[in-house]
Amino acid sequence: VQLQASGGGLVPTGGSLTLSCAGSGRRLDYYTKSWFRQAPGKEREWVAGISSRDLGTYYEDSVNGRFTISRDNAKNTVYLQMNDLKPEDTANYQCKATSPFKPTYWGQGTQVTVSS
Repeated sequence: VQLQASGGGLVPTGGSLTLSCAGSGRRLDYYTKSWFRQAPGKEREWVAGISSRDLGTYYEDSVNGRFTISRDNAKNTVYLQMNDLKPEDTANYQCKATSPFKPTYWGQGTQVTVSS
């Protein structure tokens, strides 16, 4: 199983980006999908998650209202729409797929840089 993240880039403060994380190798319909990020010199932090059953979404406080996580099971893909980006959002963003009693999968990450 592989998770391929894409969509990162360099944007100015206030800009927008949409990240994608496509899974291959097996269907991940019943997996909870999450986005994490890690900035240089900092620990990795959870950003957002979306459940597999009721599609409930959850956000870290600093991104709530600016980021939107969604999923398209037909495409085996999870998205992170990021609006009103700030310099402190600069980080390497990784996707994660988890399900009880099953292996956990991580994507390789995509870099987001927000210029001030």
